[in-house]
Amino acid sequence: MQKIGIGYESYKKIIDENCYFVDKTMLVRDVLEKGGMVTLITRPRRFGKTLALSILRTFFELEVDYDGNVQDNGRYFAGKKIMEAPEKILSMMGKYPVINLSLKSAKQPNFFEAGLKLRDEIISEYSRHSYLLDSKNLTRSEKANFDSLMQSTPDAELRTAEDYRREIARYSTAIKTLSVYLQKHHRKDVIILLDEYDVPLENAYHRGFYDEMVDFIRSLFESALKTNNSLFKAVVTGCLRISRESLFTGLNNLEISSIRDSGFADDFGFTDAEVVAMLKEYGLEERIAEARKWYDGYRFGEQEIYNPWSITKYVKSIVVNHKKFPEPYWANTSSNRIIREMVYHANEKMREELDALIKGDNIEKMIHEDITYEDIHETEDNLWNFLFFTGYMKKVSERLVDGDVYVTMRIPNAEIRSIYRNQISSWFDKKVEESDRSPLHRAVLEGNTEGMANYLTDLLGKTISTFDSDESFYHGFLLSLLYGVPCYVVRSNREEGIGRPDTVLYPNRPQDPAILFEIKVRKKFSEMQSGIDEAFRQIGDLKYETGILEDGYMGCIAYGICFCKKSCIIERYRSNIGGRSGQG
Repeated sequence: MQKIGIGYESYKKIIDENCYFVDKTMLVRDVLEKGGMVTLITRPRRFGKTLALSILRTFFELEVDYDGNVQDNGRYFAGKKIMEAPEKILSMMGKYPVINLSLKSAKQPNFFEAGLKLRDEIISEYSRHSYLLDSKNLTRSEKANFDSLMQSTPDAELRTAEDYRREIARYSTAIKTLSVYLQKHHRKDVIILLDEYDVPLENAYHRGFYDEMVDFIRSLFESALKTNNSLFKAVVTGCLRISRESLFTGLNNLEISSIRDSGFADDFGFTDAEVVAMLKEYGLEERIAEARKWYDGYRFGEQEIYNPWSITKYVKSIVVNHKKFPEPYWANTSSNRIIREMVYHANEKMREELDALIKGDNIEKMIHEDITYEDIHETEDNLWNFLFFTGYMKKVSERLVDGDVYVTMRIPNAEIRSIYRNQISSWFDKKVEESDRSPLHRAVLEGNTEGMANYLTDLLGKTISTFDSDESFYHGFLLSLLYGVPCYVVRSNREEGIGRPDTVLYPNRPQDPAILFEIKVRKKFSEMQSGIDEAFRQIGDLKYETGILEDGYMGCIAYGICFCKKSCIIERYRSNIGGRSGQG
């Protein structure tokens, strides 16, 4: 069996180390036949964008080592799908100088550090092409300029903010300069590959230096992609199409492919046939349905797509341990900050929509692809747009209304649903921690069932009701709220009588009674009284009160609680008369 490579972003390493490879080499053909002079491809995080650019670089690059020797990369494509392409395409293999730059290192706390990281990436690419210093086709001044750009200003000389800005600005046109020198040396136009172009912008937005970063990226792109006569093709990847910042102003040779387009639909992510083939390769046919439920559901153009990162992690984990359950592997790799912010700041309408989505329903939203990070929170529609284009929503259908596109969308799979649920659970825990519990504690000590019920109902009303039928949620909800009741210690599922009551408050003072709560959940309001009756039967049949008294406590007060969605009723159990009182 081939090794399953996790986190491999170099195509050469995958082939050299004989890792399992889902063949995406036809991307080469698609870039030439479907792309523009500059092609911007937007896909969610961890959908193979970096690996895709590595494939392009390996195919096209006229690769020269530090000694000036040309490398032959043909062996990396032996037996691959691209070898079925027309001769016109195959003749381009190994014929072009390539500039390959990743912008994801710019996730830094301030503009200066982010800008210097991008500078270092550019310098690294200059060093990779250092053979140009010996080129007979470059002038002495061009070589001197090349050498200057290959040498960063020493940190000791960067003393002021202006020093940093001047150093960063020195590299704002460096990609174009390098492409000009490569074209002069090789007598061939250049291919430019730019990966994760929007990472610096997203980071800058959250860190507070957005405008400065936009200005730098705009200068970098305009010189390299707009006014560059040495350019043959460029491919730019990212999560979002960001155009209102004018990063691509006036670029009339730009072809854009988002998740709504069909041009590169199966070049990123895995198709169902590819996933089935992978599972069969490792003898995991019985897990196909599970894989579909958890990791399928994305839709690029009209093509159903799986998350490749999650599938790869999933398959490897099962190969190691056949009993392993699926997990939300994407949760810790992609930026989920936007979901957290959405949940934390959701208004009543958005909470209802999130509630419906997590339960499997659809919502319809107007979609526009020109998104800026600055505008995400300006309108609710912008936020849904962001979630849609970054992979947290799936298109079900779309329609055109007066020139506007409306997309019916849903959560794509169990993995993404679990991310929403975890964020909502985290948000709810925070709400509980921040709430003033003293009115509830006072109601408990006073035996005020109406006050208890009103408090719990009010707090539940501020949440998203995704746990309506989950008794464990309500159990944990009540337990967390009861911590801190004066002179009491709260315990859960401790053995009493011949069973284990849900929650008991044990007194610190001998004269105080223990306080017991038995929880039930119903899906319909009309059934809530039956929940109370069931709780009472359980308290009596399993002799909870008797067990507490036998432990040496002077008394016991028992309550039945029934939750339904965002409401609850509470009644006090009266064992001595077989009745009930104090309905809330």
